[in-house]
Amino acid sequence: MTSTDSRAFPADFLFGAATAAYQIEGAAHEDGRTDSIWDTFSRVPGAVINADNGDTACDHYHRYRSDVALMKDLGLQTYRFSTSWSRVQPDGGPVNPKGLDFYSRLVDELLGADIKPWLTLYHWDLPQALEDTGGWTNRDTALRFRDYALNVHDALGDRVGVWTTLNEPWCSSFLSYTAGVHAPGRQSKRDGLAAGHHLLLGHGLATEALRARDADLELGITLNLTVAKPVDVDSAGDRDAARRLDGQFNRFFLDPIFRGSYPSDLLADVAGLGLEDHIKDGDLAQISQRIDSLGVNYYHGELVSDQPAAHPLLAQAPTNRPTGSPFPAADGVFHHPQGLPLTAMQWEVQPDGLRELLTRVNTDYAASAGTSLYVTENGAAYDDVVTPDGRVHDPERTDFLTSHLGAVLDAIDDGAPVKGYFYWSLMDNYEWAWGYEKRFGIVRVDYDTQERTVKDSGAAYASVIRSRALPRG
Repeated sequence: MTSTDSRAFPADFLFGAATAAYQIEGAAHEDGRTDSIWDTFSRVPGAVINADNGDTACDHYHRYRSDVALMKDLGLQTYRFSTSWSRVQPDGGPVNPKGLDFYSRLVDELLGADIKPWLTLYHWDLPQALEDTGGWTNRDTALRFRDYALNVHDALGDRVGVWTTLNEPWCSSFLSYTAGVHAPGRQSKRDGLAAGHHLLLGHGLATEALRARDADLELGITLNLTVAKPVDVDSAGDRDAARRLDGQFNRFFLDPIFRGSYPSDLLADVAGLGLEDHIKDGDLAQISQRIDSLGVNYYHGELVSDQPAAHPLLAQAPTNRPTGSPFPAADGVFHHPQGLPLTAMQWEVQPDGLRELLTRVNTDYAASAGTSLYVTENGAAYDDVVTPDGRVHDPERTDFLTSHLGAVLDAIDDGAPVKGYFYWSLMDNYEWAWGYEKRFGIVRVDYDTQERTVKDSGAAYASVIRSRALPRG
């Protein structure tokens, strides 16, 4: 390609893909692993479409070597994976050497393939035994998380240089403890706020402990963030709806991490719901430990109003599942369609929202802290069709991938220090409350045979990685 028909990525830009332990590993009760909250929740009648669970998932626990070889074939430079707390410390108790050995072997395999390991300590799979003592509503869980982080570092710290504490604490607090649509399935505004604060506290405690252990580590957190816009910019009610969503989705997490405080308007919105009871002296200083990188997960934006419309996220829930709002102070916030193309999740395809989000996060938070940005999840589910010759032609996913990579380049042009992109996900997997029904992967998984097939989108991504450039048009 010539410079006129492609856009080059920076020389140090990393191309990767992401997965999560419970979604791909399987081996749910092998080598000492015990139940996580997702093992329990997936067996609650009506909690998951088709009553699916992650007992087998993609059988990555047994197939990790061939999966890493597949990553190498795709040209991935880095791979973002999570460790399972229930595998490393069954029931939250003593370290399980067999559990840690799996991740040690995985890391060695990645390094042998010249793929940079990118470790996430918590991707929603809290040991059920800790949930039984209060889960993330219990302050002690934050302290236990710090200890778990150090135990993982004991085994992998000599070979893994990038550590992410939490993946999407918005989901593991508000979707999980307030809306009831994720494990553990509670429906309490108070519990969601308590969980959100304790997750942040756990992040701060783990970050401090890991940095004290090894000053050379690159430490960070991954947040799912959105672009919240009013339906009518001239409507005070619509503007307030956008403010509320931005506060409870974005700023609830960004402000304590980068500014050492919760936003005053957010505190007013949730006054009387108990958040203030959980904020102890020194907590916010603990939470605002310096981070080297911020992972941004982005799937779509939000158009909101103070006039009713169906909530697009909860509209996907099976009718016999809980449908409480995920927002602790949601009165007066309604979500509206924007008339954009939809994925199989009924999420709108809005690539420019990623550019807008990255530039906003950089301007308002990251730039002053010297924090690098990474897109740690971005992807789309579509209803894939396997052709008679075994191929998967997925032009919509290919367009999604390339348009969002273009948005990343636009954000870089706008001055945002975006250092890498991880497609979600490497392979089709257990997609939480949707079970195996939704497919996000650039690699198809036949769940009956566990055969992997690179989709056209995977081939397109591999081509971008090889050329380190994005075709124009």
